[in-house]
Amino acid sequence: MPMSMPKFFTRPLRSSVAASCLLGLMIGLPAGTPATAQKTAKPVLHGKHWVAITGKPLAATAGSMTFTRGGNAVDAACAMLAATSTMWDTLGWGGETQALIYNPKTGKVIGINALGVAPTGATPEFFKSKGMMYPPEYGPLAAVTPGTPGGLMVMLAEYGKLSLADVLAPAMQMAEGYPVEKSQADNMERRKDVIAQWPQSRDVFLPHMKDDDSQERAAPYEGEILRQPDLLLTLQKLVDAEKAALAAGKTRKEAIYAAYDRFYRGDIAEEIVRGSAEFGGLMTMEDLDRWQVHIEEPVSTNYKGIDVYKLTTWVQGPVMLQALNILEDIDLKSMGYNSQRYIHTLYQAMNLSFADRDFYYGDPYVPPAEPIEGLLSKDYAKARRALIDMSRNDPTIKPGDPYPFQGDTNPYTDLLKKWTPIPPAADADGTDGFQVAGVMSDDESFTAGTTSIQAADAEGWVVSVTPSGGWIPAFIAGETGIGLSQRMQSFVLDEGLNPFNVVQPGQRPRATLTPSLALKDGKPLMAFSVQGGDTQDQNLLQFFLNMVEFDMNVQQAAEAHNITSYQMQSSFGAHKSEPGRLQLTKKVPEWVRAQLGKMGYSVEIVDRTYSPITAIHFDPKTGSMWGGASDYGDDYGIAW
Repeated sequence: MPMSMPKFFTRPLRSSVAASCLLGLMIGLPAGTPATAQKTAKPVLHGKHWVAITGKPLAATAGSMTFTRGGNAVDAACAMLAATSTMWDTLGWGGETQALIYNPKTGKVIGINALGVAPTGATPEFFKSKGMMYPPEYGPLAAVTPGTPGGLMVMLAEYGKLSLADVLAPAMQMAEGYPVEKSQADNMERRKDVIAQWPQSRDVFLPHMKDDDSQERAAPYEGEILRQPDLLLTLQKLVDAEKAALAAGKTRKEAIYAAYDRFYRGDIAEEIVRGSAEFGGLMTMEDLDRWQVHIEEPVSTNYKGIDVYKLTTWVQGPVMLQALNILEDIDLKSMGYNSQRYIHTLYQAMNLSFADRDFYYGDPYVPPAEPIEGLLSKDYAKARRALIDMSRNDPTIKPGDPYPFQGDTNPYTDLLKKWTPIPPAADADGTDGFQVAGVMSDDESFTAGTTSIQAADAEGWVVSVTPSGGWIPAFIAGETGIGLSQRMQSFVLDEGLNPFNVVQPGQRPRATLTPSLALKDGKPLMAFSVQGGDTQDQNLLQFFLNMVEFDMNVQQAAEAHNITSYQMQSSFGAHKSEPGRLQLTKKVPEWVRAQLGKMGYSVEIVDRTYSPITAIHFDPKTGSMWGGASDYGDDYGIAW
């Protein structure tokens, strides 16, 4: 069969797409401008056979290579996950992976829980004894057990078609050496003072560093070949384990799990533990052996006939479902896109939902049990909606009581009465001698965090992944090349802040990571996720409403200028909260900004809010797949 070149997202292009006259007016187009005048920086990406989208061009290429090898969307997603981890695209191999998979054979959505757990000895008393208000942002004490390798291998074994060797091949070529992009090279340079304290991290990220500090630059230059021989050797060990198992007569699935065992129970695990302990880490062989990937049922809600799926309370995903429940009975479309009333209503719905997140979300595999049934109750949403003051922002919003909506009594009413929107460590002088500062600014810690991956194929497999952890400045454990997670910082040490998320060995921290799938009439409609920290479900909520309420196509919705709230408690650093702080872009008219200021908001105008969304829309009219990737950063896709 003759081959044609696949279609790429490349340099920014100008394309005209349909939009309503009202939409054009609200984003600053002159009244009466034709609908086709609304332009996007990138074109919609169209695919018939497959679509692969992620945070970096080279990683999207890894996905396309996997499709051309005969892989399905799960194989391609795993290849992109491996590539982005190797590129340190705000994650490393020792981080965590969260995924939603639509299985066309069963018509069901599957959740993949590959978030690591706190290791032995990780207790509130331990961290407080070191003068910490929260677990640290970086280093071996910030690490939960590695989740991404296990998540990748479980997804591949259970739902993929190819071998581990096939899927890891692009990442292994990159570990051998790839030209590093400017954004990541500059990130290494910015973090060099932290990186330099760990020899293995210094060897990878700071190849030009000299002891006399005489070098012009310690990190690689843009386009310089970044080599990771230790990581390459670790990946080769996984492939060798699979090969040996196949030679011994094992099945494809059994062979992949043989590689899994080598990582979590063999020589790779031993070196991770040794390398971590050398610098004060707590991880043990028992921690790695006991940890497991959970294949689980996600949670969902129905918004005007669309079923929206999220992972449950071990991440913040249900917060978007709660917000949709609150907003469902409000006529958002008549308000107008990014109007004063729309922005205010959106902000208040997010306040109510995130307040619940901050108090009630945690690891469902460890007691106490989160009240998820009540949190997602439509009646509970109605009660929360009644609290919205349409005239001004409420900076005092607290968590509600979802227990009566699932027929229970709240065991934490005393804690709830004492709970405050701003946690003690987050005010200017509230540290009480404890350490809360890190190397990132407050805004960086609020938005930093991850990449995103979307993949779909003609057979019907759809995958949405939001992996993270082990971002630069990562602590690399021993000679493994594996950069460990920094997710420990998302725990709290005081049950008064959140009784469901207090650190203890074997527990997962409540993370921000939140892939999304939407189905209509039982068929895939959208796969979407986004980079960032606490901004993720803010952006995803707005993306979804852009498409469902304001009739944007997938690329318009991905590029749309979102609002950002800082009223929820940050999941990082000092867990800061800034009630009323609102970021808007210049596309919001001045009179709208002025009115919001009068409503009690502290309005900041920025060129672009942080919203690097990636998404696939399954167009019911044409039967084709439409890909979108934000023009914010390096997000990129390839389709065929």
